[in-house]
Amino acid sequence: MIPSDSTAKRNVFVLILAQAILGAQMPIVFTVAGLAGQTLAPNICWATLPISLSVMGSMLTAAPISAFMQRHGRTAGFVLGALGGALGGVFGAWGLWSGSFALFCLGAFLTGIYMSAQGFYRFAAADTASESFRPKAISWVMAGGLLSAVIGPQIVKLTATAWVVPFIGTYLSVIALNLVGMFLFFALRIPRPAPPAAGVARGRSRAELIRTPAIAVAMICATVSYALMNLVMTSSPLAVVGCGFETSDAADVVSAHVLAMYVPSFFTGHLIARFGVEKIIALGLTILAGAGAVAMSGVELEHFFAALILLGIGWNFGFIGATTMLTQAQRPEERGRLQGLNDLVVFGGVTMASFSSGGLMNCSGGSVQAGWQMVNLAMLPFLVMAGGALIWLWLRPQERA
Repeated sequence: MIPSDSTAKRNVFVLILAQAILGAQMPIVFTVAGLAGQTLAPNICWATLPISLSVMGSMLTAAPISAFMQRHGRTAGFVLGALGGALGGVFGAWGLWSGSFALFCLGAFLTGIYMSAQGFYRFAAADTASESFRPKAISWVMAGGLLSAVIGPQIVKLTATAWVVPFIGTYLSVIALNLVGMFLFFALRIPRPAPPAAGVARGRSRAELIRTPAIAVAMICATVSYALMNLVMTSSPLAVVGCGFETSDAADVVSAHVLAMYVPSFFTGHLIARFGVEKIIALGLTILAGAGAVAMSGVELEHFFAALILLGIGWNFGFIGATTMLTQAQRPEERGRLQGLNDLVVFGGVTMASFSSGGLMNCSGGSVQAGWQMVNLAMLPFLVMAGGALIWLWLRPQERA
């Protein structure tokens, strides 16, 4: 039976709103967590540890949340994620109020629960969509991040110094976003997956899935696209402020970056349908390389804006393309298993990139400029690896499925 695209469009609308409202906490966290970490951490090299712990929390909860959704449905899983985000905001504010880096880090880790659930918005968009509508559904849901790119940094500007202790008001706003936004998910119309009947095939094992060429390459390209975006974005507020600009400038750079992440989503699905998913992924990897080149060419404010905008566009093409490739290679009975495995791999890579970002930025080269150069230079080998994997897939078209 072909899924009804009227239902799919309703679900896409709900998920776009969720991406806009609840998703605003991600640019908030990525803007202020490193700056707050600098004031709380016993060693400046640990300043971006809270961001790394958010990504680690996402990595560790990806598979359990996917399994939870497979058993209890998307709505229950997304509400659970929002509650995790609200709890993360509580501990973040508590850590700032008490001056406890440990509590602040715990809050960051709990934020990863929301981050993991948000990663499944794109898969939920595809659940009730026809094959022809699926790339557009994924792309449009990602486009919901446009509003989050505006809302998040503006909240930072309004709340960063609203309290005596900087950023407490920001984390209180994170709590409110989650508690209000979670009610959106009750409007979703995504059937709960039926449990497999006795004797019915459960699909390929995890080992078989990861050996499937298209799935393996999709995971590699998604991981590299997301990890490199995170590597550079994590350090960018520290680099902007460290080069003599204001916190508001850092917020504007992050806002431009997040806008660049999601503006292309209005047409990424159309480009995939017209030119093929592999070409769009390749374009994304190329643009990511261009972002690194621009970042290494100077540290004026325009360099930061240009590099982070290119970084967002490259992530969009690479990540949405890889997500589409993955959904094309899965079978319905494998959905929970494969999506959980995929996000475990993706956020495992993002976690390593996030941990590396703070060390490269603060503890290499002896200056902010040298650290920023190292962050961007670290992109090169991973782009080569992802590009090589994509070329390998192109040369073996008969083995893509």
